[in-house]
Amino acid sequence: MAQGTSVKPPPGDSVTANVAAALREDVGAEDVSAALIPASTTAHARVITRENGVFCGAPWVSETARQVDPEMTITWSVQDADSVSENQTLFELKGPARSLLTAERTMLNFVQLLSGTASKTAKYANLIAHTDTVLLDTRKTIPGLRIAQKYAVTCGGGSNHRMGLFDAYLLKENHIAAAGSIAAAVKAARTQHPELPLEVETENLGELEQAISAGSDIAIIDNFSLADTRTAVAMADSRIKLEASGGIDEKTITDIAATGVDYISIGEVTKNIDPLDLSMRFI
Repeated sequence: MAQGTSVKPPPGDSVTANVAAALREDVGAEDVSAALIPASTTAHARVITRENGVFCGAPWVSETARQVDPEMTITWSVQDADSVSENQTLFELKGPARSLLTAERTMLNFVQLLSGTASKTAKYANLIAHTDTVLLDTRKTIPGLRIAQKYAVTCGGGSNHRMGLFDAYLLKENHIAAAGSIAAAVKAARTQHPELPLEVETENLGELEQAISAGSDIAIIDNFSLADTRTAVAMADSRIKLEASGGIDEKTITDIAATGVDYISIGEVTKNIDPLDLSMRFI
């Protein structure tokens, strides 16, 4: 995203819970290595990135500092969704040396993961930025960190699909098989929760026509060829939104977006993450 682009902040309670769980896991009863440093020793540290990418994770850094030691201060050089370059300073920390050492790994773990998620999302989003197609994430996230990763997706220029199993219908092959048909599954969904968005996964043009006839809001066209994707767009004709998914990568996403599909969803942006390489050094 462009430098300084603002995104909706993540829920504070989720950030607090993420950090508390991470510190319990990492610190336990005591940071025995940090305890070797005299309590009166203060320190000044700088965190830099060793590679280009998109920064994400500031709320988790701030919350880690708050939970470890409120005396710790942070000076920011970037904000979430900023593009960053190799060797750029991201933020600086000052406070008791023990506290900086205890907080280091938790802070970096969050920023590396979330910046990696934002950076991968940006690579895909940039490839279709000239089209009207919206890039979506999926539920293929790290357990316990879904809200964090979905926030990172927005920092990278993507949009969020449903948060979980509660806020939208997505009727897949097994749902349809258990219900008996696409029409039966859609009818049951409309009866139980007519207020929720309803999406049906289709594997061929025949199933797409069934989803349209049943009144689905959106259809996933799963692993469709480029030719069938074009046919699907023509069939949709404003009657239904289309989400292309399955096997899409950096080599194919631009051509798929050019067909006119409304959405492209890619699990890789939250599942196969290369963490941004960061370093913290006392100065």
